[in-house]
Amino acid sequence: MAKALVLLAPGFEEIEAITIIDILRRGDVQVTVAGLESGPITGSHQITVTPDAHIADTSHHEYDILILPGGQPGTNNLKSNPTVLRWVRERFERGQMIGAICAAPTVLHAAGIAKGLRLTSYPSEKDVFKESIYLEEAVVRDRNVITSRGVGTAQHFGIALVEALQGKEKARDVAERILFGRY
Repeated sequence: MAKALVLLAPGFEEIEAITIIDILRRGDVQVTVAGLESGPITGSHQITVTPDAHIADTSHHEYDILILPGGQPGTNNLKSNPTVLRWVRERFERGQMIGAICAAPTVLHAAGIAKGLRLTSYPSEKDVFKESIYLEEAVVRDRNVITSRGVGTAQHFGIALVEALQGKEKARDVAERILFGRY
């Protein structure tokens, strides 16, 4: 079974995180939610989620993909965490999958892996990616990195993650079951 690790930082974007977790689980992906802090973590719209584990108690190597939801100040909290930046660099160098949505692709920039990478993000973050190939598409995949634009593209992103981990047929099945439309 495919395994995903979703990191939650204080101030994460709730719709992005929960949508991704839900769609992945519907796609038969084992999801672990790890918090940058111990105990419950409150998102940017004051919704509190209790992660399965603390980041210190997880090893990103055990997972097929590391996923970074966006939101503010959640993304800034991810970017200021040395462990997150190290994990992103290690995964990129090893060809292991990374997913980031909304402002979270800026974590890829902060980790030093965005140069020359095809990606997308929340529109206000576009200027960060002067050395990247910035695309205004709902979801962009370049090698082992999958990025998406924001809350409005969270379902697209979730389905794309299922496809990357479980194949197109499983992604189509999940899309049909949630009435996502044609996929």
